[in-house]
Amino acid sequence: MPSNDRPVNGQDNPTFLDLLNQTPPLPPTPELDGKHGNGRPGRLRAAWKASWEEGGFLYQRWEEVFRARHASWHEVANWIKAAALFGGLSLIVLMLDAAGDIASAALKGLSAVPATSGGDGSGLWGTVDHPVRLFLADQAAHLAVAPAALYAFWQLTGLLALVGGFFGNAGARIAWVLFGIGSLSMIWSAAPAGGRAAATGLAALMWALASMFALRGLTLRPVVHNHPPQYQFNPALHLHATIPAPTPAGDDLGPDDVHPLQR
Repeated sequence: MPSNDRPVNGQDNPTFLDLLNQTPPLPPTPELDGKHGNGRPGRLRAAWKASWEEGGFLYQRWEEVFRARHASWHEVANWIKAAALFGGLSLIVLMLDAAGDIASAALKGLSAVPATSGGDGSGLWGTVDHPVRLFLADQAAHLAVAPAALYAFWQLTGLLALVGGFFGNAGARIAWVLFGIGSLSMIWSAAPAGGRAAATGLAALMWALASMFALRGLTLRPVVHNHPPQYQFNPALHLHATIPAPTPAGDDLGPDDVHPLQR
C-alpha cells in the first residue's frame, strides 16, 4: 500500500486517498434509499470512517494536534509548523497593510492643513511654529514639493521620534535629536531679527521638556562591568627528596650496624 506519511507502530500509515481507493463497496442499507454502496458517496463514507479509526490518516493528524499543545517546536509535526508559519506571515502582511493605510490617511490629513495657517505667530506655540512654517514655505518654492507636505512630514517625524524614544528605541532617539537640532536651525533662520534669540531659546526649552519623555532612562554615566578573572594563579612549592639505597650486608665497611632508612 503506498504511503506518504511516517510509519506508525511499525506499519505504514495510509493516507485518505489510499483508503478511498481500496475501500470495499458497502452493502445495501436503508440509509442509501435502497441503492448499493458501490458509488462514490458510499466509498467516501467508508473511507471517512476508516480514516478516523486507530492508525488512520485523520486519526494520526488529530493525535499530532493534541500532542502539539505540550510539545516543543522541534517535536511538532511539520505540517503544523507550516500552517503556523503561513498564518503568522498572513497576519503580519495584514497588519502592515493596515498600518500603511493608517499612515497614508494621517499623512494626507496633515498635508491638507495649509503651511501658512499659523497666523501672525502669537502665543508661545505660535512663536515656535510660525517660523518653521515660513522656513518650509520659503524652501518649498525652490523644490518640487508642496509646503504643506514638508510641514506634515516635519510634524510626523517629531511625533514618531517622540513616541519611539519614549519606548526606548535607539533609532527614534537619534531622530528626536536631529529633529530638535533642525527645528532650532529653522527657527533661528526664519524668526524676526529682533526676537530671534528669544524664539530660539523658547523652542530649545520646549524641546528639552519634551526630551524628558523621548529620552527617558538615557544616562551619560559610563557602565562598568566587573568580571572575575578567568584564570587564577595558585603558587605552590614542590620539594623532591632523593633517598639513597641501603648498603648490602658483608661488604668492606664492616657489619651492618645502621639500619636502612625505612620509608
